Order: sequence, then structure tokens, then C-alpha cells
Amino acid sequence: MRQKKGILGFNQSEPEFLVETMDRHQDWAAIVCLVGSGQEINTGEAGIGEWLESVNKSHFQHWDIFVSPQFEDPEFGSESLKPLLRQSPRVCWCDELHLKVSMRSFRSENVSAFVNALLDLDVTRARQHVETMRDNGFLTYITRDLDRAKAWVREQAFGGERYGMVVSSQAERLKPYAIDVRYKIDPVLWFLNDKEDVRSSYYLEDVASEFDVQGLELDWTLVAWDGDFRCGEDNWGHYSFRGDRWETIRKPERQKYQKNAYRVLLTRARQGMVIFVPPGDRHDPTRDPDFYDGTWRYLCDAGLPVLP
Repeated sequence: MRQKKGILGFNQSEPEFLVETMDRHQDWAAIVCLVGSGQEINTGEAGIGEWLESVNKSHFQHWDIFVSPQFEDPEFGSESLKPLLRQSPRVCWCDELHLKVSMRSFRSENVSAFVNALLDLDVTRARQHVETMRDNGFLTYITRDLDRAKAWVREQAFGGERYGMVVSSQAERLKPYAIDVRYKIDPVLWFLNDKEDVRSSYYLEDVASEFDVQGLELDWTLVAWDGDFRCGEDNWGHYSFRGDRWETIRKPERQKYQKNAYRVLLTRARQGMVIFVPPGDRHDPTRDPDFYDGTWRYLCDAGLPVLP
């Protein structure tokens, strides 16, 4: 609003501004919000929590709130508002508002649930979802061989089915594999051009980050997992590459964005995916195998089969 509209001193969030605008109606108004869980990857994004914060302000007390009980799941956030909403007479909890049928991963409705369990370090639940996905025909493998991973996605695609490689925007030490996240793709060419165009996703050369693929999907994906997001003994390690070394990300907000970036990457496939975890290199301190081995062991423990 300040940069594009020239309105100085603007301090409202997008949800608050929209509610205020609709509140000008003299008779009635309704706002329908389609909010994904764990999809906040940009600074300033706050998901459903910000909508609830806005409508809970004193000058919007005449608004009624209809919300799905599933919003209480951890990936939705807004924990501080839950007690207040539970006590509010303005809130109506409706099971019907949860869109539980996946239109993206049509082979299995468990993909999102699997990814949530995986990122929450819930091994038991993740293994259960892996078995269900496999039974429903959604194929998921892990490998430490990038060439084999590329061959696999090419083998799976039939006819015009689309495949491509996706990586975190913080994955800066995949350069030895000719994966450079600093090169910005043209999403139109990457998603729409055919197999003869080196700029298309089919070539598996140019990679798309979470910002390029959010809200979109491919039939088959190759997810390259770098050392920016590492699995430790009982938690995730968050890192950003600066200069010639990895630096720890300490701000909770940035940690959430990074975790959600991998949530986006792991939920782009409609029919199946392969996850590539580099083996690392003892001679390169920025690619120490210890940066990757914990993640590899965890994915194995979560029940993901190794690509033959």
C-alpha cells in the first residue's frame, strides 16, 4: 500500500484491511477464506491466525465466525487465539468447512497428512501414511543418487504427464550437482513448455523453488534436500548459507517459513515423488556428510523405501 498506492503510514494486514472494507456494507457481507495449512513462506504471511486476529478486534465484534475444527491442528498456527475462540459465542465450528478431499494428489489423500507427520517428527504416524499412500498407488522413494532420481521420474511419466525438480530457495550447496537456486526460472516456460525446450521442467536442469511452485503442481517431482534443513536427534536444524559457511537461523518466524518451504516442496506431486538427499563430501566443509546423514536416516526410519 505504501509502495504501490502511495498511502503513507499504512499499518494494516491484508485480512484486517479486507474485513474493514467489507464492514462498510450497511446490510450484510460475507468473506469466504480458503486457507491452506502451513503454507506461509513469505515475510508477513500469517495464515488463518491473522484472519482470526483481525475479526476478533473490538470494532469487528458484530461479525460471526465459521471455522473448521481442523484449524486447531499444529500446522495452522494461531495457538494463542484458540482458548478465546472456544469461549466466544460468535464462533460456529463446522466440520463441513474442512476440504478434506485432495484435488492435487488424486492417487492418495494421505500425502499432506504424511508430510505433516514427517515434518512434525512423528515417525509412527508418518510410517502409517507411507503404507496407505503405497496402497493407493502414490509412489514415494528416497535416493542418494541424483542421476538415478532423474531417470526414475522420466520413467514414470506417461504421455504428457509433467515432471520437474524442486528445491528450497536456501539450498545453496547443491551447486556441485549443477543445481543453482540463485538462477531464477521463468515459471511460464518451466511449467508450460514442451520436452524439447531446455528451459522447461522436463529437462531437469533448471529448478523451481517453493516460491515458484506454491499453489501449483506437477505429476511427478524430484525433491532435492540440501543441508539447510537438517534432522537432528529430536529436532530440525535450520540453516542459511552466507558467504562460505552455513549459519544457524535463530528467529522462530524464519524457522517456520523454512519448515513450510519444505512442506510446499513435498506436496507438489500429483502421482509420486522421489527425494534426493546428497551423500555429502568429507573434503568440502560446506557439504559434510553429517549435514545430510541425519536426514537420510530419518527418512528411512519414516518408512520411505530406497529407490532400487
